Amino acid sequence: MTENSNNPAARCFDAAVFDLDGVVTKTALVHAAAWKAMFDEYMKLREERNHEPFQEFTHEKDYLPYVDGKPRYEGVKSFLESRNIHIPFGEPSDSTDQETCCGLGNRKNIKFREVLETKGVEIYDSTVAFIKDLQKNGIRIGVASSSKNCQYILQSAGLESLFETRVDGVVSAETGLKGKPQPDIFVTAAKNIGATPDRAIVIEDAVSGVQAGRNGNFTLVIGVARENNQKELKENGADVVIEDFAGVTYEKTEAWCREKNKSS
Repeated sequence: MTENSNNPAARCFDAAVFDLDGVVTKTALVHAAAWKAMFDEYMKLREERNHEPFQEFTHEKDYLPYVDGKPRYEGVKSFLESRNIHIPFGEPSDSTDQETCCGLGNRKNIKFREVLETKGVEIYDSTVAFIKDLQKNGIRIGVASSSKNCQYILQSAGLESLFETRVDGVVSAETGLKGKPQPDIFVTAAKNIGATPDRAIVIEDAVSGVQAGRNGNFTLVIGVARENNQKELKENGADVVIEDFAGVTYEKTEAWCREKNKSS
């Protein structure tokens, strides 16, 4: 442990709340592929049935701005509205053949689970090493995710024990938490491990996630640019943007935090 970690009063933060997909596990690309498969099928159906010109769902123009990081059904609604398509929102219990936001979201989830069950869950080893370094220095760790698959993914990857609290899509639905860019899930995760936002950091890879960290007034928001989106993350709330956690330590994070405090 460092000198600061032995004296909690001398350090900048006591807790770290991590997003899951794209930060801890390599599941963000699986999500993106599942979304594309589902939306392309639906847009082709609308072309055949409604004679609407087919325009494929793309990563840059559709997934990143309208879907990435948001709760599943809100992501469906957001994308469809971007195409001026309005269908009933529906209920989470809607079957996959129902033409509602929830029904389409449930179709996407089936595709996502099929890929995970076939290929398994890959992890970012550098992020896991960073989490363990934080823990050695007395920092408490939580995970906050929009995904209702969060626990399943953590268990599949053997990582569930790393986190003292999990606030995910299931918890949000049960307790009425608002999804990103609202800060609810991050604030709740921090509270669950005994920290307030001014003593906690957020780690995110999605624009909606860094917006949530900023909106929650967290002491530091780290953006992880897996999508060559450094500029977008910085502009939307990330105090620091990195491409990976290789070489990032507790001490370096403390330095970033102190530097932000000096300039604010």
